Amino acid sequence: MDDKERRKLETYQRAERFGVEHTDDFGANSLGKLLFSQLSLIINTLARYASSEESGRGMKRQATSTRAAARERLRTALEAISRTARAMANEIVGIEEMFRVPRTNGDQQLIAAARAIAERAASFEAQFIAHELPQTFIQDLLDNIANLERAIIEQASGRGDHVAARAEIDESIKKGSVLMGKLNSVIKNKYADNAGVLAEWISARHIERSPSRKRRETSGPAQGGPSANA
Repeated sequence: MDDKERRKLETYQRAERFGVEHTDDFGANSLGKLLFSQLSLIINTLARYASSEESGRGMKRQATSTRAAARERLRTALEAISRTARAMANEIVGIEEMFRVPRTNGDQQLIAAARAIAERAASFEAQFIAHELPQTFIQDLLDNIANLERAIIEQASGRGDHVAARAEIDESIKKGSVLMGKLNSVIKNKYADNAGVLAEWISARHIERSPSRKRRETSGPAQGGPSANA
């Protein structure tokens, strides 16, 4: 949630407290009672999806970092195989072309190239191992591919959670604004002759301005220097 939405949520919460404090003034089946009940549901929904949005954002950040690390490990493994293949070129003609690392930064293209290299490497496994690559270098390469694919899925999942929560927050804020308008009409009619309670409601439904806006409005115009004629 952004600052504007948080301030609206705080307004909804103050209105909810007003309803709790004056609950005895409304009949069980009254419109006011129904509207306050609906407002409580909206507040709970906003709180839930605000948490989901933050969780999704954090998950996305973590997966993005994990994805970058997995990509780097995969590229390092490919470069080791490619470097070794170049060293074997005088023994096996054209082998360096079979194990060239793609220049692309696209993860899917890198994964596809890595799978092809893993398949080709099986035919030269003994030679690669003789050049001091680990005996598990092919399986290590496949593991690196799997790790990058997993990170891609986790990043997409985090992004999806964030987007879904964002949509629910937007919708709940809109519903809350409409509901507050209805409540305002009901409350002003209900307490038309009770200035004290009406003042409570006006204070409760007031949406706080952002701190930066307050500072701009209270700072006043800049003071000029002394007059040239002084």
